[in-house]
Amino acid sequence: MKTKHGLFSRMRLVSVGVTLAALLVASTASSQEVAVGQATATVLTVLAVTATAPLAFGNVYQGVPKTIAKNTASAGEFTITGQVDANIAIYMQLPDYLATTTGDDRMVIAFSTADCNIDTTGAGDPTGFVATDGWDDEDPHNVTNATTVGSAGTNIYLGGTVQPSVDQTAGAYEADIILTVAYTGT
Repeated sequence: MKTKHGLFSRMRLVSVGVTLAALLVASTASSQEVAVGQATATVLTVLAVTATAPLAFGNVYQGVPKTIAKNTASAGEFTITGQVDANIAIYMQLPDYLATTTGDDRMVIAFSTADCNIDTTGAGDPTGFVATDGWDDEDPHNVTNATTVGSAGTNIYLGGTVQPSVDQTAGAYEADIILTVAYTGT
């Protein structure tokens, strides 16, 4: 009997162990939950930049500097469209010289620290700009990063001064003004 009792006890112990293991597995499996979340994003309107009008000095005389104000019809103009009220960073790459189309001669061009107006009304008229329309007297070398895209777009008006030498070669001169605009994310 001792043998039967020992075998019976072991079988009972194994049975209890298997039952406990099954309960643990069942308990673990039933206590798990699964949730599915999502990642979402909305891409905003693409920025577009257009060189609307050149900074046009017209006819200049040898040795006589000529200035074009940022609030005249001859001012350079860029138009920016994109997500309304989004902050944008503006960088202007300004030339140091205008050159003849053949590259034979150069003429100095300069920009003062107040040669730029930024119009967030989208009016597109440098002669009608007033300070409440945006930013007045901006430094084109260091334009404010607080600029926003207006509901009808944003215009940048640019003035400058050419300084022909006393023996400046006669002919047409030109240079590129490059405007880079990017969303700041704020």
